[in-house]
Amino acid sequence: MHPAFSVIFLTTLIGAGQGLFLALFTVESYAAFGLLPAQSDEFYAFGSFVALVLLALGLVASFFHLGHPERAWRAAAKWRTSWLSREVIVLPAFMGTVFLYGAAHWAGFNPVLATLPSGAPVNLTAVLGSIAWLLAFALYICTGMIYACLKFLREWHTPLTVINYILLGGASGFSLGAALAAMLAPAVMPLLAGWAMIITFLGLVGRSATLIRNARLKPKSTLQTAIGIKHPRIVQKSMGLMGGSFNTREFFHGQKPALLRAVKWLFLLLAFVAPIILLGMGMSMMAGGVLLIAFVIQYLGLLAERWFFFAQANHPQNLYYQSVA
Repeated sequence: MHPAFSVIFLTTLIGAGQGLFLALFTVESYAAFGLLPAQSDEFYAFGSFVALVLLALGLVASFFHLGHPERAWRAAAKWRTSWLSREVIVLPAFMGTVFLYGAAHWAGFNPVLATLPSGAPVNLTAVLGSIAWLLAFALYICTGMIYACLKFLREWHTPLTVINYILLGGASGFSLGAALAAMLAPAVMPLLAGWAMIITFLGLVGRSATLIRNARLKPKSTLQTAIGIKHPRIVQKSMGLMGGSFNTREFFHGQKPALLRAVKWLFLLLAFVAPIILLGMGMSMMAGGVLLIAFVIQYLGLLAERWFFFAQANHPQNLYYQSVA
């Protein structure tokens, strides 16, 4: 497939925004049960603001992929059958809940609504955070299923697609959360950096499993089955048009296999190996700058990973068009 940079930025930015919120709510949940010291409202409010910026930038990037942006609202109409429509509904709901969560912390308005049998308080931000937590995972699932539900693109049609969207978004979000914690809440930085390393490693395992699986895929269709002729030797002389078309532009990346191999090893290094090393260094040295560099490098690696994700998907029509592309 032809990678669209608007979708690449959309999926990586909103994924990082979701992951960052999950990192914030993890800290608040630990603190609610006495596993961590309570942190300042400034940490949660500023972190929520950064998450909203990432989500908003991803939303803006999505409009560059639309032929008629003024009709974008219609994308929500098919929510009963379309994962894209469900994503369009869940994303603003998640953004709105994160806004309320951050605003409650910023205003210091956090009344206790109930008390658990253990004595842990259930305050307003705990309720808002729990709702946003559910919406964050729902959004990951919706985004991943947009691609995983396509049976004819066998590289995407696997539960690993959804799992990797969750793990890669979570990894980048926790890496950014660790960098923010180094500045605003040093006591929780080791926790977030440690979780970032774990999730990044799990992301490496999940993405490697996908690469191994996809390398073993064999096309189910051939030129013989496509045109209904059983002759063992068929030679294509022309694709039936003098120039390019929508099919040749949008369903094939046009790059040589050597470039795909280079991008694959690049994203494995930048998205997984280098961040794990840098996160470990930053955690041991209590160095927020190193943690921020880890996030930047990881995000660049995820851009390369997402480009490869789209480019590797081989549309069945390429059996015909790619041969003379």
